Amino acid sequence: MSEALQESPLEAVGNAFDTEKMLFVRDRTRTALQTIAGRVVPGMVEEDAVEMAKDVLASLDMLQGWHGVYVRFGPNTMKTFGAESDPGVILGKDDVFFIDIGPVWQKWEGDSGETFAVGSDPLMQRAVIDVETLFHTVRRLWLTTGTTGKALYEFAVAEAERMGWELNMDLSGHRLSDFPHAAIYDGPLADVDFRPAPLLWVLEIHIRHPERGFGAFYEDMLLGDEYFS
Repeated sequence: MSEALQESPLEAVGNAFDTEKMLFVRDRTRTALQTIAGRVVPGMVEEDAVEMAKDVLASLDMLQGWHGVYVRFGPNTMKTFGAESDPGVILGKDDVFFIDIGPVWQKWEGDSGETFAVGSDPLMQRAVIDVETLFHTVRRLWLTTGTTGKALYEFAVAEAERMGWELNMDLSGHRLSDFPHAAIYDGPLADVDFRPAPLLWVLEIHIRHPERGFGAFYEDMLLGDEYFS
């Protein structure tokens, strides 16, 4: 397949767009993320984890990325996209980290983000569950109601607060396509005033604890339930 449903010029795609290839790269990106996560251990310095992540992506021919490779430990999980991490942060025995990768494989973009807790801190463990739960709650609202991108994030802000978290609106979704999507639209999903089409948009959820100084992140494409196990 080489076509996607389009509601707006913001959903235009390039000549290389291919639905099957986009889904293939999604799976490849998610596999890379889980491989990286499996190699992160307490006592590791964040900068070393980033270099390890780059090695994993290089082994999969995905070193080129449309954005940088992020592995955030502890207090750096509060940082927004593109912000420099505080240097030298070491992952503790009871801690939290997230991974955010946006690799390109051949002509197609991938993007995946997920949070993991180590040890037994109950609030950090809850953050891992809550951020993914909130992602799917918002995704299912999109799936069932035809809600605009703007309304999705208005809902997400209120739902995050109800769950006891603050939603970081600096990370509020974006396009994805054959490389580079930025040639079509480089703005946030939260500004979109129409129902975003499947496969073309990434829903990002970044929650922060209002007092503890850590956050959690989860992102994936807007897709139907059948694509999530």
